[in-house]
Amino acid sequence: MSPFLLTRTLPEDATDAALRADVLHGLTRTPKALPPKWFYDARGSELFEEITRLPEYYPTRAEREILAVRASEIAAVSGARTLVELGSGSSEKTRHLLDELHGLHSYVPVDVSESALTGAAESLLAERPGLNVHALIADFTRGLALPGTPGPRLVAFLGGTIGNLLPAERAVFLRSVRSLLAPGDALLLGTDLVKDEGVLVRAYDDASGVTAAFNKNVLSVIARELGADIDPDDFDHVALWDREQEWIEMRLRARSALNVKIPELDLEVSFEAGEEMRTEVSAKFRQEGVRTELAEAGMVLTHWWTDTEGRFALSLATAS
Repeated sequence: MSPFLLTRTLPEDATDAALRADVLHGLTRTPKALPPKWFYDARGSELFEEITRLPEYYPTRAEREILAVRASEIAAVSGARTLVELGSGSSEKTRHLLDELHGLHSYVPVDVSESALTGAAESLLAERPGLNVHALIADFTRGLALPGTPGPRLVAFLGGTIGNLLPAERAVFLRSVRSLLAPGDALLLGTDLVKDEGVLVRAYDDASGVTAAFNKNVLSVIARELGADIDPDDFDHVALWDREQEWIEMRLRARSALNVKIPELDLEVSFEAGEEMRTEVSAKFRQEGVRTELAEAGMVLTHWWTDTEGRFALSLATAS
């Protein structure tokens, strides 16, 4: 096979159609809400990279610590010949695994961004000319068909991104992952852990205001793509800890009463002064909760690794 294949499983206009559907649904419901995937245009991705370097934002550093220390153990336990990464982005953290998976035949990065996939593949193949990369332009939350690559396969879902899914969405997602696993395959899952409320809130409301700019960027996306006359300066960034649900919520709060016109949707939306729109949920987990959710999806948790401070976890699960 060619060392690099790119397969598109989404229509060319899928991103535009999804944005329209999400904005129409999210801004006409009560309370208003938008999914966090729309943070990540080029500017949003730059802001998120900046967030990962902030002193308050520990998850990226904690996960990288686990990968740096445990990658050889993960590789030995999984014995993977194919590594599948969901939401691969730049594939930066995955390099720890690629370095240790000595019998690896194929890497299958999955992302909605063609530019991210091609950029990462070019970099990886320059470093590892013997690697086969079969990239998929796909939305992994809507089901996935994997290419025919040799097993065992290790499906990696890193970064704590599973916390952005609501409980019912997580259940559907984990069942879809389970359907991909043949005997001998495994899921490597990154989860941020429950901890002190102050630590959590600061991670999503940093002193320098980078996360606030990242949160407001979703409004810039709507303005640019759908012609909305919406000004990010008309909203305040809000981050709070929901003790009952054990998740962080990011919201945007209207500073005054507003009427927003969105010409591309033929829609006008009103915000009351102080009205909040949810833009992200970031659930935090406990080991037993992860074990239970995996079991309900038909998987069994076999390994659990944390960073030295117990802030973040990587877990390995196989089909039960």
